Amino acid sequence: MNIFKKLGTASFLMLALCAVIIIVAEYLFLTGDKLHGIFVGLWAPTLLGVMIYLKIIDNGGR
Repeated sequence: MNIFKKLGTASFLMLALCAVIIIVAEYLFLTGDKLHGIFVGLWAPTLLGVMIYLKIIDNGGR
């Protein structure tokens, strides 16, 4: 679990949430609800962008 300690709890949970979002988006898209699948699929990169932004702000203060 060295990766878990290196990432931190918040980052690990956000990455897990991104994985769940991608799975839900694929399910929606493949079951025929294509627009909702694309809409939900765009949440993952947005969440990753917020995570990167917060890491930059946190590292800039040190």
